[in-house]
Amino acid sequence: MGTMFSEDVIPVTDLKVNPGRVVDHVATVRRPVLLTKRGRGVAVVQSVRDYEAAEEERSFMRSVIAGLADLESGREVSLADAKSRLGLD
Repeated sequence: MGTMFSEDVIPVTDLKVNPGRVVDHVATVRRPVLLTKRGRGVAVVQSVRDYEAAEEERSFMRSVIAGLADLESGREVSLADAKSRLGLD
């Protein structure tokens, strides 16, 4: 779910004044909050659970891309050879 600019853009001064409200908002809506300073984005706040899920997804996608690059470069082994290398015969 993407950022809703009408709800999820908060000035840094609001974070300074009431950090609990910002943390509660992030936990409730399960969307990242964009912190701004003088009208420009300076940081993003998101829940640890959402951050970990996004990081896991990025890691998976990087692995898929690396695997596809290996296939395109001819760096592949047969299933039988892979099982043999892993001791799964």
